[in-house]
Amino acid sequence: MTAKELQQRNEKAGNLRVLQTEDGQFFVESGEGKILYNVTVTDDGDTCTCGDFAKNIKRNPDFRCKHILAVFNAVPKHDVEGAVFLEKHVPKLDERWITKIEGKEFVKYPGLLDLAHQHGLSSIEVDIVQMPTKDNGNFAVCRATVMSKIGETFIDVGDSNPGNCSSKVSKHLLRMASTRAIARALRSYTNVGMTALEELADFNDVITEGGTYENRKTKPKAAKKSAAKTPKKAPAVSAKPKAKPAPVATTVETGGKNQSDQKDNPKDSAIPFMSEAQKRAIYNLSRRRGISVEQLEQMVADAYGCELETLTASDASAFIRQLQQAA
Repeated sequence: MTAKELQQRNEKAGNLRVLQTEDGQFFVESGEGKILYNVTVTDDGDTCTCGDFAKNIKRNPDFRCKHILAVFNAVPKHDVEGAVFLEKHVPKLDERWITKIEGKEFVKYPGLLDLAHQHGLSSIEVDIVQMPTKDNGNFAVCRATVMSKIGETFIDVGDSNPGNCSSKVSKHLLRMASTRAIARALRSYTNVGMTALEELADFNDVITEGGTYENRKTKPKAAKKSAAKTPKKAPAVSAKPKAKPAPVATTVETGGKNQSDQKDNPKDSAIPFMSEAQKRAIYNLSRRRGISVEQLEQMVADAYGCELETLTASDASAFIRQLQQAA
């Protein structure tokens, strides 16, 4: 490098901004102020990450680019600015959107949406695959498409029907199907393995690890205990001679046991009816095996001699096991 070339480089280097981190690393700003080049000054040699240095150092071991010269000029003059490394933001799921149910963690929809925005969510589109009608058993299906700012696309579907939704949202089946579809697509996009809380109300959420069904809303033991302690009220004596006689309870064969028909007077029976969780499980299992509502009712009538709605908790458990084993 000639003296003239060196002088020109020194003049350019004098206008460059030099920064130094706490660990002794130097960073020199480009002339346009858009790039920072890492300059290392040691006893073993000086290096720079710019293209000029990489090109000329192979031909001249003593080559110094304008960024290295900027460090040499700034250090003696104490014209070096302090700098620190900023921590790169890493998308993280906020713990307040995680809830535990019986020891298992579930993520809430707002938490998935927040995490997706941290990752760079661009858009969410939902298409209606099937409208809920009486003909299809009020079965709603939606497809959600989640797109990131860099063009990644994640697609998933969500469904809802009276059998896999709670009574509070059964009137909003289309919206629930849409929410479930979006939640599943967002889980794929954000790589969250936890099931979304909004996806629950499926029959899997009432199956314990041992493979048995759990009745969360009714407790048969407590019900029997309460019924044993509470004496039955004596029937009121009517003064009218033409009073209608009390209905006679009929007996039916259910699973090899005789029991009173609970349709006649369900409130006086100590045997609990099936829970909402068991009902949802039956509807979901029948849907997955292609069994229509009419066929389901006929199966219950043939096996237990009653309507589906009047199944007892024990008969419902047996019927669920029958559906699980069906091919």
